[in-house]
Amino acid sequence: MAPKSSTDSGKATQIAPAKGKLGVMVPGMGAVATTFMAGVQAVRKGIAEPIGSLTQMGTIRLGKRTEGRSPKLKEFLPLAELNDIVFTGWDLFEDDAYESAVHAAVLEKDLLNQIKPFLSSIKPRKAVFDRNYVKKLDGKHVKKGKNKRDLAEQLRDDIKQFKKSSGADRLVMIWCGSTEIFLTRTEVHSSVKAFERGLEKNDENIAPSMIYAYAALSEGVPFANGAPNLTVDIPVMMELSRKNNAPIAGKDFKTGQTLMKTILAPGFKARMLGLNGWFSTNILGNRDGEVLDDPGSFKTKEESKLSVLEQILQPALYPKLYKDFYHKVRINYYPPRGDNKEGWDNIDIFGWLGYPMQIKIDFLCRDSILAAPIALDLVLFLDLAQRSEQLRGLGIQEWLSFYLKSPMTAPGLYPEHDLFIQLMKLKNTLRHLRGEPLITHLGLEYYD
Repeated sequence: MAPKSSTDSGKATQIAPAKGKLGVMVPGMGAVATTFMAGVQAVRKGIAEPIGSLTQMGTIRLGKRTEGRSPKLKEFLPLAELNDIVFTGWDLFEDDAYESAVHAAVLEKDLLNQIKPFLSSIKPRKAVFDRNYVKKLDGKHVKKGKNKRDLAEQLRDDIKQFKKSSGADRLVMIWCGSTEIFLTRTEVHSSVKAFERGLEKNDENIAPSMIYAYAALSEGVPFANGAPNLTVDIPVMMELSRKNNAPIAGKDFKTGQTLMKTILAPGFKARMLGLNGWFSTNILGNRDGEVLDDPGSFKTKEESKLSVLEQILQPALYPKLYKDFYHKVRINYYPPRGDNKEGWDNIDIFGWLGYPMQIKIDFLCRDSILAAPIALDLVLFLDLAQRSEQLRGLGIQEWLSFYLKSPMTAPGLYPEHDLFIQLMKLKNTLRHLRGEPLITHLGLEYYD
């Protein structure tokens, strides 16, 4: 008998049904979080469409092109229903979700007022916050404890209390908080034992976001990191994730300028067009922009943004096209712009016989409008992963790289940044879970 092809259909992976409520817990109830919450409620009430959400609007091709099978993802997979989602969050300001959404000024007052009772009911819990890690913010709605271990236990109590009071059967935590100062891995991040000793000693290498992740994963709750913080990209979190069957994904929502890079750069490489330089600058006036005005927080974001082109273009493989290209990223805090970020890109490319060309992009995007559907999809897919026999014990969910600027991978693997390869990986993972043939796009069978 011939060996089975990797593209053949196989046995579907056992996935538990999405019974009961899904509790979504959000550290950081600012522009992104409240746009996410408001959007879910607006869709539930039938006053808006879930545009930008693959789980709600996307389809997946099954089998050959001639079969005409392209069901919606939400019909193909046992995803949680939007009506079953319940929310809670933490923030260093006391504003409820409605007040925070009004302050963020992303969504129009008319829309917010239609869902005001729902948003007003989501009141933030006191945050774990330390201004040493986010220097541009300061709030009073914060937890106090004798050490970081105590703060972590308070968060674990919050998780247990929310699950009980909301009646949620399952939970997911997604970080929508601010960008923290740049940190690198140290010994305290190497294992659960080392990390817990560090919590008790208030180790400065343990940032607030890590305390949230530790609390979530210790309670068996999947965790997604929407910021470029180190957070779960450390051995201790991978250990906890695998031990407690709590999938993780990170880091940094792929929204405006980086989304454009992951669309354009693969096109340049596919056509063997060279790159001399890529200059990117942004103006942004929301809380995120204010936070990134601090050099420490900007360094964290810069590292996330700069890594994309290097991985996509692979200069070592194509030195004549991409060796020593210049890549510069700037973010400027400009309060009048609010959440409506503007990203300018000047791209110097060269083509046949070395002749130079230029591309200029002015992307007037809405940061939270792009991020909110990413948050929804990550929540639903992480919940699916935890219910999947094959995925829940893996730890890192690399198939969710599609949504993230700096995708996590198994140790020793380089991350895949090409948006189109990421989408193929995501959909093939879903086909694999359901026992459907993988799609390679070879297509020779049509011409036999």
